[in-house]
Amino acid sequence: MGRRRSKEEKEQEEKLQKELQEKQDIKYMKEAVKQAKKAYALGEVPIGCVIVYEDKIIGRGYNRRTIDKNTLAHAELQAIRKASRKMNDWRLEDCTLYVTLEPCQMCSGAIVQARIRRVVIGCMNPKAGCAGSIMNLLQVPQFNHQVELTTGIMGEECSRMMKTFFKELRQKK
Repeated sequence: MGRRRSKEEKEQEEKLQKELQEKQDIKYMKEAVKQAKKAYALGEVPIGCVIVYEDKIIGRGYNRRTIDKNTLAHAELQAIRKASRKMNDWRLEDCTLYVTLEPCQMCSGAIVQARIRRVVIGCMNPKAGCAGSIMNLLQVPQFNHQVELTTGIMGEECSRMMKTFFKELRQKK
């Protein structure tokens, strides 16, 4: 029989796992930021999203509401649609979704419906966020699926991009 690990060894292993997870989260949030910059270049609110399965991006999306004249053209919905096509399944149970801005109620609902395991958020959205700001639709105990949630990954950069966009928009008016 193998020896039992000490409390210190377990804590060290947990710390290492947390550090590895944070590095991976930053790596993929950078990809979501790239998507947000595509929206920014089109004059759209800069929101970007990627969905990851087994360390590979399987869905990307960015906000296209104005350019597509479609209220459903949110970054998360585009990424979910592409990921579902890639997986050939509506269930994205082993996937992680990275998004630069806290999802709205529509996108939060779609995330729960898609059974996405984990969501990583750049910055929170106190005016319309439904992953903790106004309410938390991702972790309602009465739903048949709850999402693991991580917030604040590259939060300053994501927040700065939003503030700059809206400042420029106000100056144009």
